[in-house]
Amino acid sequence: MSLVSWWRGVLPSEAEVRAEIWSLGTRHRGWPLEGALDELKGSDVTPARAQLLRACVRELQRR
Repeated sequence: MSLVSWWRGVLPSEAEVRAEIWSLGTRHRGWPLEGALDELKGSDVTPARAQLLRACVRELQRR
C-alpha cells in the first residue's frame, strides 16, 4: 500500500464533506462554518468525526 492510497483512506471524500456541510447548515440554521467550529469544541467528538469537521472547516474557509 502506497502512502498516497493510505492517506486517501484516512481523509473524508469530497462527497462526505459536501454532505456534512449541508447537514451542518441545517443543524446550525444556515451557519455551517460556525456550527463545525462549535461542534469541534465538544468533548464527545470522535477522532473520525473531528477529522470530517476539520475538512468541512477547510472547505468553508476557502469560499
